[in-house]
Formats: sequence, C-alpha cells, structure tokens
Amino acid sequence: MMPQPQIGFGQVRHARQRPAQHAFAYPSFFLYLPMRRLAQGRLEGPWQPNQRHAIGFYDVDHGDGRPPAQGGALAWLDALLADHGIHDACGEVWLHCFPRVFGFAFKPVSFWFCHRAPDDQNGGLRAIVVEVNNTFGERHCYLLDAPRPGAELRADKVFHVSPFNRVEGHYRFRFLHSDAQQRSVARIEYWDDSPADTPLLTTSISGTLQPLRPSVLRQALWRYGPMTLLLVARIHWHALKLWAKRVPFFSKPAPPTHFVTR
Repeated sequence: MMPQPQIGFGQVRHARQRPAQHAFAYPSFFLYLPMRRLAQGRLEGPWQPNQRHAIGFYDVDHGDGRPPAQGGALAWLDALLADHGIHDACGEVWLHCFPRVFGFAFKPVSFWFCHRAPDDQNGGLRAIVVEVNNTFGERHCYLLDAPRPGAELRADKVFHVSPFNRVEGHYRFRFLHSDAQQRSVARIEYWDDSPADTPLLTTSISGTLQPLRPSVLRQALWRYGPMTLLLVARIHWHALKLWAKRVPFFSKPAPPTHFVTR
C-alpha cells in the first residue's frame, strides 16, 4: 500500500529543573506526512498539500522556503543531505510537524525521518533532520547521521531558542515509532554546561497516529481549535512565568554562521 498522510493526537510536555522548577503539558496534534508520496502528485480525498484548508501544510513553511514549483521542501531536504555526503536516503521521507491552522503557522520543531530505499540491503532509517524555529523568525537544522531506532542521539546546541537559556551544552534526542501501535514519540533533553547530573530541560511530543481523513480533521478542529496560535500565546505566557520566578534572562546572540549542524 502507498503511504498516506497521517495525523497524531497526543501531548506536548516540557519540564525545567533549574534554577526554578517549571513544567506544563498540553494536548496537541501534529501531521505525519510521507513527503515523497506527496511530491508524486495528488492524493486521494479532498485534503491536498499547498492548498487552503483549515488544517493545512505548505512547503514554504520549511527549509529555505522553496515553493512547490521549485521542488518544494523535499528538494531542499535532498540538497541538504547531498551537501553533507548522504546520497542513499532515497526511500520515503516522513515529516513530523505542526500544521497551519486557519492559515497561521508556527513550528518550533519539525523532524524529517529520511529512510533508505526499500531494496537497500542496509535498510531502515538513514538520517534525521531536526528543523528548529525560534520566535525571532530564525531557523536552524541539526543533522543526525546514521541513527538507530530508539538510540540516543546527540548534537551540540548552537542556536538560540529561549532567552532563558544560554547557547551552550548539547541536546540528547530519542525517537520511538511503532507501526503496530501507530504511535510516534520525539523526546529532547537539553543539557547545559553545569555540573548537574540531570538535564536542564526535557521536552517531548507524542501522539497516536490516524489516517488524515476529513472526519479526523474536523475532530482536530473541534478538540484543539486554533492550536498554532495558542502555541505562540503559551510560549509567551510561560516566559512571563519564568520571569516571575526570576530565572535569568540572556540576550539573543548572533545566529550561527552555518545553517546546518551535523
């Protein structure tokens, strides 16, 4: 069977340990899209990429903003992988991302799961690209090479995301996906340069996947409303709470000189 777009219903969780404890969890949903399948042409059903929908997906929201006429976000991703010597991620590419809701998009983090071709003897996942946006309109990508399912992956932090964290330390990523349970989990730990034996921050996005049908899209709108707009509002609300807890505030540094950190 050809891969079909999916939607995941679950939670976003976030917990800070230092210098003040702060945690929250919100119900959320995300898209899980087979990008090579989408690039082949029209899908079955009324939902289509790059078209106006209450819950939609647009290529220009990712990568270098490349429009579909120039190959879209998938062409950008393939060029990025080739620039870093990865030429065997020819299989399906699944994009885990937040959608546009009523035309508004904010995508703090998106995950590109790049697979080898089905007939490749090595098989399986070849690379993961973690695409990060901050509220200053900047974007950076972390390329995780040769991942193993469920294994911990690390990358140095080089990109400013929150004014309550310095640009130092590293991330630890862990991804779990179960076709049997139709469940996807992305977990990120941020470890600063302090001697503490626990991460400063832990974030996770998890959900149970369903086919992207009109009835399911209506369910998402009914349950979650303008989710992406609420996402931005909650970011600023929790920033105010951290300020009230007297968590130190750090000025924004210049963005990294390279768009991709491997």
